[in-house]
Amino acid sequence: MALSTHDKGRVSIEHGEEGKSCEKMTLCVPGQTKTSNAKELTQEDLDKLGSERALVSDFKQMKLEKDAQKNWDLFYKRNTTNFFKDRHWTTREFEELKAFREFESQRLVLLEAGCGVGNCIFPLLEEDLTIFVYACDFSPRAVEFVKQNPLYCPERCCAFQCDLTKDDLIENVPKESVDVVTLIFVLSAVHPNKMTQVLENISRVLKPGGIVLFRDYGLHDHAMLRFKSGSKLGENFYVRQDGTRSYFFSREFLAQLFEEAGFQSVTNDYVLRETVNKKEGLCVPRVFLQSKFTKPAQTHS
Repeated sequence: MALSTHDKGRVSIEHGEEGKSCEKMTLCVPGQTKTSNAKELTQEDLDKLGSERALVSDFKQMKLEKDAQKNWDLFYKRNTTNFFKDRHWTTREFEELKAFREFESQRLVLLEAGCGVGNCIFPLLEEDLTIFVYACDFSPRAVEFVKQNPLYCPERCCAFQCDLTKDDLIENVPKESVDVVTLIFVLSAVHPNKMTQVLENISRVLKPGGIVLFRDYGLHDHAMLRFKSGSKLGENFYVRQDGTRSYFFSREFLAQLFEEAGFQSVTNDYVLRETVNKKEGLCVPRVFLQSKFTKPAQTHS
């Protein structure tokens, strides 16, 4: 079924970051605000969240978990490589992608956990000729799109399908060989009960002293507040109309997750942005969580 321009805007707000908004949506103000405080809610927002007590049935929740890979594969079948914009902002937001080397010619080894169709990795491969990237995704179709990209080169990139909640990354990535892991708009798609397993899996391939760069949906983001009745799976956890799911993180919950997986917090802040629909005069507040966590250089048994 074809989407109208209005529907495309709605779907992109639900699925995307600041990346692929409707053509009419542009950044309201340059830059963004970082804060340690959660977004303040209006009384209307509080009333809406307070009224959402009914959860999706256990049967449907089990089916959504079972069909998670299929639903993401269908998402990429519908949207191919056209949904998200390339993320040229990663080196600006995460200086570790440039500064992590001890010397200029050192080859940085990166794992893009949940690479989608390569919107993050290909700008990095173009910008940094010495980087090597492991890239994995839940969706086999997304991985194929990565491999079909003209910039894909096996000497510089290794893409593979992986369910981070159960497939051991060590089958494709040498143990403790990765300098930096990017986890960008990925963990929110995982059931909260399985998020720690994802982080433990990542930790096995990350070098001691290595870092995880995280960005995902924050608590009370606009997409969270616009879910309709019948979409709630649990606290801060929702299902979209296409069957894909999204969790909205608080700083405290995210810090606890990483600490339980053996990481230490470096930074952990909300990012507040606004987009505006100039034609309709609507300002849309977005809330993301941007964080950095490190694997301790010394582990104690």
